[in-house]
Amino acid sequence: MADLKLQATKREILGKKTRFLRRQGITPVHLFGHNLKSLALQCHTAELQSLISQVGMTRLFNLTIEKQKEPRNVFIREIQRDAITEQLLHIDLYQVLKTQRIKMDVPIVLAGEAPATKKKGQVLTQTLTELNIECLPDKLPPQIEVDVSILAEVDQAIFVKYIKLDPDITVFNDPEQIVVKVSEIREEEKVVEKVAEVLAEEAAAAPAEAEAEAPAKEGPKAAKKEPKK
Repeated sequence: MADLKLQATKREILGKKTRFLRRQGITPVHLFGHNLKSLALQCHTAELQSLISQVGMTRLFNLTIEKQKEPRNVFIREIQRDAITEQLLHIDLYQVLKTQRIKMDVPIVLAGEAPATKKKGQVLTQTLTELNIECLPDKLPPQIEVDVSILAEVDQAIFVKYIKLDPDITVFNDPEQIVVKVSEIREEEKVVEKVAEVLAEEAAAAPAEAEAEAPAKEGPKAAKKEPKK
């Protein structure tokens, strides 16, 4: 965490006028925290972009505010971007205390190579991508690695209860929830094939049904002959 730092200055420009800051390469920032009055700050956009790529939404870093000697332990709470251009619009930071437990969703990353995937027709299916945990800031992991090298056969799975974490970390997910499982591709292909067959049958039946429902066409009427005078 010591290597991850961000410099910020106090912000006087608020509301819609912040668009002028963005044009200058500056992003509006708000700092929140427990028993802390929110602060309007601003940071250089380039520095923020670089930091976001390193810390994501879970890793703590040091925030230094102008004219304040002591840095603050914070993490990114919310990132706002333009829906079309993806321009960085606003960042919310949350300050934590070293003695205050925090609750957060931490990403699960699969590590190692599962022997099962070397067999034809078998794949790994990850059904849980985040773990909901609570701990002190210095115990917060940036991500949780799950070793899949023990998965060798179909239907083998790793459950939440098998994840080993620091004893001081509380996990709120169901212990019996599956994180990752070995599945057969063949079963998935059967479902796809069945759906394709049903769609083909429906497509073939549609013209016949349309022909049956259509009114019968009358042939050309014979010209009525007028009697000769």
